Amino acid sequence: MPFGYASPEQIMRDKADYARKGIARGRSVVVLQYEHGILFVAPNPSRALHKISEIYDRIGFAAVGRYNEFEALRLGGIRYADINGYTYDRSDVTARGLANLYAQNLGQIFTESIKSFEVEVVVAEVGDTAETDAIYRLTFDGSVFDEHGMTVMGGQAEAVAGRLKERYREGMTLAQALEAALAALTEPGGERPAVGQLEVAVLDRNRPHRKFQRLAGPRLEALVAEAAATAQAAPAAEPGEASAEPPGAAPGSPDAPATGPEGDIDTGSGA
Repeated sequence: MPFGYASPEQIMRDKADYARKGIARGRSVVVLQYEHGILFVAPNPSRALHKISEIYDRIGFAAVGRYNEFEALRLGGIRYADINGYTYDRSDVTARGLANLYAQNLGQIFTESIKSFEVEVVVAEVGDTAETDAIYRLTFDGSVFDEHGMTVMGGQAEAVAGRLKERYREGMTLAQALEAALAALTEPGGERPAVGQLEVAVLDRNRPHRKFQRLAGPRLEALVAEAAATAQAAPAAEPGEASAEPPGAAPGSPDAPATGPEGDIDTGSGA
């Protein structure tokens, strides 16, 4: 046996452990459905380096891990979408096709390169109805997971996902969905991220043409305030349902308005 030999199984385990440690050092990103589309929420103090971006008309992208690596994936996805949309038809560009492309690239890098990518990616597409929405989560080794309703990646993903499952339900308003995401991202007894350190975006099925919308500034501040007010008012309005919730849950009121408050909106895709 040559000196320095390591079995393929050991090499793959080492690569996987290395990638998982890098991803876990980042902050979690939450992606979940609400009544009019898909919501992305990520703690991110940087105004220049985005974790959440637009890929195409109906498709959004979110990632955690090493920035330069998932930015390369994002740019590759935009090129793929633009070429296929121009060559064939814009409706031929789908989240499923992008997920397959990313899976092939990540799988090839994981098996053939010395160092695997330290990234985890979500590709989401909003449909005409909630039943046609699509959320795909991809891991560093090219594995693809077809998620339903919600998903969490990066950081303490298991703990955040557990808190989110306690609060998530179908058909939530935007404010209720944001409240559920922020409650899940906040550790018990901890302080919530400041509004200025949040990156929030939606894929809104009611918008014409481009569905991606980045929420920032006064619009986000008002929406966070509405989410907090909704969470505080829900137990008083629905005492029977509130008592059935687990401790620390933040149920939302079904009578809350579906539309968010007015304010400035950044509709750019980020760089």
